[in-house]
Amino acid sequence: MAGEKIHIFDTTLRDGEQVPGCKLVTNEKLTLALKLEELGVDIIEAGFPISSPGDFASVTEISKLITKATVCALSRAVQKDIEAAGEAIKLAKRSRIHTGIGTSDSHIKAKFNATREEILERAIQAVKWAKAYTDDVEFYAEDAGRTDNDYLARVVEAVIKAGATVVNIPDTTGYCLPHQYGEKIAFLMNHVPNIDKAILSCHCHNDLGLATANSIAGAIAGARQIECTINGLGERAGNTSLEEVVMVIKQHKELGLYTDINAMLLNPMSRLVSETMRMPVQPNKAIVGSNAFSHSSGIHQDGFLKDTTTYEIIAPEEVGADSSKIVLTARSGRSALAHRFRKLNFEFDRNDIDILYEQFLRVADSKKEVEDSDLTELAFQHQKKALATA
Repeated sequence: MAGEKIHIFDTTLRDGEQVPGCKLVTNEKLTLALKLEELGVDIIEAGFPISSPGDFASVTEISKLITKATVCALSRAVQKDIEAAGEAIKLAKRSRIHTGIGTSDSHIKAKFNATREEILERAIQAVKWAKAYTDDVEFYAEDAGRTDNDYLARVVEAVIKAGATVVNIPDTTGYCLPHQYGEKIAFLMNHVPNIDKAILSCHCHNDLGLATANSIAGAIAGARQIECTINGLGERAGNTSLEEVVMVIKQHKELGLYTDINAMLLNPMSRLVSETMRMPVQPNKAIVGSNAFSHSSGIHQDGFLKDTTTYEIIAPEEVGADSSKIVLTARSGRSALAHRFRKLNFEFDRNDIDILYEQFLRVADSKKEVEDSDLTELAFQHQKKALATA
């Protein structure tokens, strides 16, 4: 495939599970891990092994099960964490340890009561510990979004020298604007001498609703991995949505990027995660929301019925969604009404539709959505009157 690949790092089973009420048992994680591999994700972050015996068991079982994707375990820059992660992934065909520490002055002072030099030493040591268990080590510079760029570049250079193969540049608080995050990635690409020996990764949170935009900005600037979750699940306001970044990249071929995700599985995957994690998807969610391919405005409906591309840049079939929907409300026009009657096997001419439209509006003003049963009743009444006057 032409272009450069963006590796999709899915953290639904780790960061997504941090949503209150979304805790998964091992069997649920195994089911979702298999489906994520089928979807085509490159890396599955299976959990945080040191956090609980259950999470350790889940990462261990996923490591045994997955055959194509890399299985990743999270840790802090703490030796016991890294030992637990290494033990949990030891049976994986492709394994990775994801370790790191906060690098912003806020984290260094308030969270660790340390200095920049001390944090740099801990970062290097964490990577060296992790390398004893796997050749594939990812380092995260937590709160990189608010970290001074010169210091961040020093940290990135040092952890790559210590053996990191991927360096994660998280916008942990969702603070950055897209141009700021893109500029940060570009700065690292241009100021870290050994940057060619590792991949930069985007891990953006959605506190300001900018996670997808920031991740795409990072990819444009040179990052080649995006960390994301199904349905955008995650801590606080959530993470970058997998389905959104995948379809942005697919739609905008001018970016020269691609992923290995099977887009036709996006909606089925979304539904499975929603059901398994007991977390409904908001109806207006891009790509996978129930209203993503629904049209209720008369102007939109008329344009859509003439040419679907007037109001849909993605065909629902591309992402495994049901067919587009014309929703009849008081905002709908005559063309949508005639279209729905034809779907119900009623053929009316323009004069009939003009008469029926006035009756339809009275029904529409009395309820949120006009159903097929309402239209069938209107059609039969109209036919009955027509016969009576014939």
